[in-house]
Amino acid sequence: MAASNAGRHPQNVGCRTLSLSAHVGFDSLPDQLVRKSIKHGFCFNILCIGETGIGKSALMSSLFNTNFDNSPSTHFLSSVRLRTQTYELQESNVLLKLTIVKTLGFGDQVNKADSYQPIVDYVDAQFEAYLEEELKVIRSLFSYHDTRIHVCLYFISPTGRSLKTIDLLTMRNLDSKVNIIPVIGKADSISKTELQEFKKKIMSELVSNGIRIYQFPTDDETVSGINTMTNGYLPFAVVGSMEKVKVGNKMVRARQYPWGIVKVENESHCDTIKLRRMLCTNMEDLREKTRAYYESYRCCRLEKLGCRDIGPENKSISLQEVVEAKRLEFCLEKEEKEKKIKQQFMQKVNKKAAVLEEAEQQVLTKFERLMLTHQEEKLKLGEKKKILEDEIAQFIEKKAITESILSQVSVSTPVVSLKTQGLQKNQDFQPEVQCFCVRDEGTVNVGEQSERESEKEKLEKENSSREFQE
Repeated sequence: MAASNAGRHPQNVGCRTLSLSAHVGFDSLPDQLVRKSIKHGFCFNILCIGETGIGKSALMSSLFNTNFDNSPSTHFLSSVRLRTQTYELQESNVLLKLTIVKTLGFGDQVNKADSYQPIVDYVDAQFEAYLEEELKVIRSLFSYHDTRIHVCLYFISPTGRSLKTIDLLTMRNLDSKVNIIPVIGKADSISKTELQEFKKKIMSELVSNGIRIYQFPTDDETVSGINTMTNGYLPFAVVGSMEKVKVGNKMVRARQYPWGIVKVENESHCDTIKLRRMLCTNMEDLREKTRAYYESYRCCRLEKLGCRDIGPENKSISLQEVVEAKRLEFCLEKEEKEKKIKQQFMQKVNKKAAVLEEAEQQVLTKFERLMLTHQEEKLKLGEKKKILEDEIAQFIEKKAITESILSQVSVSTPVVSLKTQGLQKNQDFQPEVQCFCVRDEGTVNVGEQSERESEKEKLEKENSSREFQE
């Protein structure tokens, strides 16, 4: 019995193995799954990370033998962006929904410290979208378009020296979220000897920096041999081109240079065919590894939300119990927050009331001061008004007395004197009128006024006699 249970799955321990006496028919289950999968189709998502102009679009077209719509990107983007394009491909009767995500402006900025952050955020966003769909009450995962990244082709510049700092930072932040396959873009720009040394240098730097890349599985007997051999080609030296060049009597995809021709589909020239073969052969394994990365992300997110499989006493608890406990916890937190908010509100209200009361008292004191000042000013104005009224009454009385005196005084008349201007012939006398002004002397005695008039008449007579003599 122990020997029969040795090769069983851990979940099947304790199950008895029986032999059937006749054909039942459940051996057709794999065929049913195949037909269902073919009908529904498959999806595969590729993330291409690399500098602008390193050959990402050309390689994608070469891998799938299809001219994808590719618009060139500029080198003057302020930050790294991602462009997503989805295509439906069909080969024989198999449908494949292919999503290609490319980086725009990667490595073009002066400050490249955070160039990897938009890429990491995008990968996490796809995990989060799938988790939200999975947690819905009514789920439709069967028809849901899975956008989780299955493989990341990281393009390395063919410098022939070593990896850049931005390459190490980006791969270090992505190796726990996605399957990374490093490739050397435009590998035809360096010689074969330099290429082999460059590959060894890259692998040693990845190991020394603790960066994990995707290793093709070797546990399956059907593909273990070819995968073991292919792991020795990492990183792949790729060349992409959709241009056809005539070589002999055949038209082949190649890149033509003055010194010769590089055939894209020739394994001795580049590793493009090896990469295509490995992607197609291990596509389902890449999808399974992506599910493992998603499960790790899902576990972390649910733990942050407070969901656990084991209670405080190391006993298994159901999801309903977790939700109920979390609901009670949230209710208690809500009540505490409401109490705090009410206390804070009452404190603010009391503080504002005290401030308003103080301000009101200040206003009242100011108003009382203004009223006292107003009354004092009013009294002063009343006193000044009374003084002015007395002065006006005195002035009117004096004016009446003066007018009565002036009405009794006669107004002086003007005196006319004749003055001769020489004894010339035909010259007439010119009269000259001298006017004497009347002065208002106020209250004058009648005797003094008569004396003054007699003195004036004497003076006028003397003046007239002098003028006549002259």
